[in-house]
Amino acid sequence: MENLKNKKCEPCEGGVAPLKREEFSIYLDQVSDWNFIDNDTKMEREIEFKDFKSAVEFINHVSDIAEEEGHHPNIYLHSWNKVKITLFTHAIGGLSINDFVCAVKFDALLKN
Repeated sequence: MENLKNKKCEPCEGGVAPLKREEFSIYLDQVSDWNFIDNDTKMEREIEFKDFKSAVEFINHVSDIAEEEGHHPNIYLHSWNKVKITLFTHAIGGLSINDFVCAVKFDALLKN
């Protein structure tokens, strides 16, 4: 199985079908902390931090990765220390490999 952390997002302008669960199931071990919602068309993770500043710092690191990859998640900061990230490929209305690449890279931030 390829390690998604070493992969780079590729531009997606549409015209391809979103991944189905049977297609992305090979990546599930690498994104085990993520939940799949809206009939497997989006993936989502909520992280609780010790304080507001840590949550905002995490968001800033996520935004750096998103810019570098050219793939941007929905980010929601709530309850002063919780961050919810939702990933899906807007151009295709569902999941692409790019979502899994970003999820793995975002998760790596939490291990540092």
